[in-house]
Amino acid sequence: METSRSVVPRMPVTVGRAPTAECGAPPGSGSPCDLVTVDSRQGLEAVDILRRGAGDAVGPVLHDDGGHTLGFVVPPGTAAAWDLPGSTCTETDGRGLRLDPEPPVEGSDWLLPPGEADLATDPAVLRAALGEAARIIEAADSCR
Repeated sequence: METSRSVVPRMPVTVGRAPTAECGAPPGSGSPCDLVTVDSRQGLEAVDILRRGAGDAVGPVLHDDGGHTLGFVVPPGTAAAWDLPGSTCTETDGRGLRLDPEPPVEGSDWLLPPGEADLATDPAVLRAALGEAARIIEAADSCR
């Protein structure tokens, strides 16, 4: 697996069972996905920002049971150009992060499961939301 710059732990993207769909695409489409992983505080803020936006701005989102990271499903190829500090984008090497109503990784769960969030999150939209989330967190922390 290749990853871009990383300063937070990343979730594994291996799958141990036969899934029903990939990357929010119809079953059998064979579409691979990449996964952007961020700190849970910034990720939760970004999910709120994306859900307040117009349309279906946020795709499936994983969280680890320890509550430390969130993983946003993004289109394949995103990792090649992803360079946002404080995040990691993991390629799936063509295997695809196969989406299923069951979490694909032991020790994780869906915050926004496939079916409720059918499309991968647009990387440009995610980048903007993560930037806004970081600014909101910085402003909140400076008020303490």
